[in-house]
Amino acid sequence: MSPIRFIKDWMLPLSMTSGVLIYLIYINIPVLAPAGPYLHRTVTILQPLLLFIMLFLTFCRITPKDIRPRKWHRGLLLFQSSIFVGLAVLLRLLPDFHGSVLIESAMLCIICPTATAAAVVTGRLGGDISGLTAYIILINLTAAILVPAFVPIVHPVEGITFFTAFSMIMAKVFPLLICPCLLAWIVRYLMPKLHRRIMRYDNLAFYIWGFSLMLAILMTTRSIVHSTVPVIYMIGIAAVSLVCCVIQFWTGRKIGKLYGAHITAGQSLGQKNTVFAIWMGYTFMTPVTSIAGGFYSIWHNAYNSWQLYRKRKEKQESL
Repeated sequence: MSPIRFIKDWMLPLSMTSGVLIYLIYINIPVLAPAGPYLHRTVTILQPLLLFIMLFLTFCRITPKDIRPRKWHRGLLLFQSSIFVGLAVLLRLLPDFHGSVLIESAMLCIICPTATAAAVVTGRLGGDISGLTAYIILINLTAAILVPAFVPIVHPVEGITFFTAFSMIMAKVFPLLICPCLLAWIVRYLMPKLHRRIMRYDNLAFYIWGFSLMLAILMTTRSIVHSTVPVIYMIGIAAVSLVCCVIQFWTGRKIGKLYGAHITAGQSLGQKNTVFAIWMGYTFMTPVTSIAGGFYSIWHNAYNSWQLYRKRKEKQESL
């Protein structure tokens, strides 16, 4: 097997391992410490830029008429919304519950929107990219309404009203969701030659996703290493995020199977925008819950690694 083929086949686990190793090497070389703030700023700029490019490439491959609701969207939205609201009500009824941080972590993992990079994995698995992209839009709008409406019930944040929180979430969502869409369709209809050239690079989004994943795991490792959370809580949050990950992939595939879209629905519900989840944890909930987003990133990417390996194995066996 050639090195390029090896990297392509094992992109996801290589990216995850590289992210962990790079950060662990960095913190064990004291001379690199002064560069920390600059490196952190660089990563925080690169991450949204890479997501923007990946979503732009995705929208280049679909037309406006493809972005329409599917029947399975309703089931997924109902699942996420009802579980999130139910957990919020539970916390309201049990204000002195000692495990409230764990319930908040579950709320965060459930309502967190689908990752923009999910389109890359869905395409590799043979799913419906346009259906998943439509769900990304729907779940982001749903989260923008439900989070400010229900989080203050269980975790009031002084000075943050519904409209303030809604505006904050939309400010995070709009540039990375709507702008790539508009730009892609401008290129499609006004610059057809450029659009055809872009379409030639089938694997570009895949390689960008691999690099973006490395940065995401690097930042996850950083947050876990520097966390001051007691070990018992960290274990509990890790377990909660794992359970949420398993339930959502399983539920998504079961709902999607009813409509012949088990792969797409599974990725739509299971693969999360964990960077957004970490931000929501810090901004609207008990800050320690942001760790749930970091752990979830590990779980859903580990599962995606297995899915891609299985898909590649099936393809080889069919030849």
